[in-house]
Amino acid sequence: MARLPRLTVAGYPHHIIQRGNNRQAIFAATADYEVLLDMLLEHSKKEHVAIHAYVLMSNHFHLLATPDTVEGIPQVMQSVGRRYVRYFNQRQSRTGTLWEGRYKSTLIQAERYLLACMAYIDLNPVRAGLVSEPGLYPWSSYGMYAGRRPDRLVTPHPIYWEMGNTPFAREAAYQQLVQHGVSAEQQRVLTDSALRGWALGEPDYVADLQRRTERRITKARSGRPRKEI
Repeated sequence: MARLPRLTVAGYPHHIIQRGNNRQAIFAATADYEVLLDMLLEHSKKEHVAIHAYVLMSNHFHLLATPDTVEGIPQVMQSVGRRYVRYFNQRQSRTGTLWEGRYKSTLIQAERYLLACMAYIDLNPVRAGLVSEPGLYPWSSYGMYAGRRPDRLVTPHPIYWEMGNTPFAREAAYQQLVQHGVSAEQQRVLTDSALRGWALGEPDYVADLQRRTERRITKARSGRPRKEI
């Protein structure tokens, strides 16, 4: 069955996942993480893509981003993907692909899922058993949102600004949100929607998105189409 074209809509947040081929490591040293972050910063600014959250894991990475144009995210991912593979292959004296095919992504309803997606992303290292709490992991957006360090790559979404009237209030609210965690069901729908490319949101949100694109954005019902009577 032919795969669906990737869904990208300007002005909406997108959850993006890029995996290493065959689950292989995509970072071999601290410098590799820094290089990928620098590339993401350069190309996201160039293509006018706001990155709200990220995490770089040993064999994959997540982004939560809103593009100003339909071409923004594809351009960023293509440019960064190609440049980083050249860099990594040269550094490791290797050849061939590094990525597990094209990146996966979907749109999420900001009002319903944005904060949950941010927490889901920042909690990846904890779920993987790499650290006991997200502030101990250096390669995610959590440090900035918790007020521990600046991060030029991150552009907070307007919904984050609504978490408090002062930086301290927002930081405390976000830390509490992450400490509360993400339910197993939220983890499932956030992961599955990105990997399968189905829009994630309430029915009215999905219906509005469908009017903006010819690409099918939800899973088709199984069985034969119903006949009109």
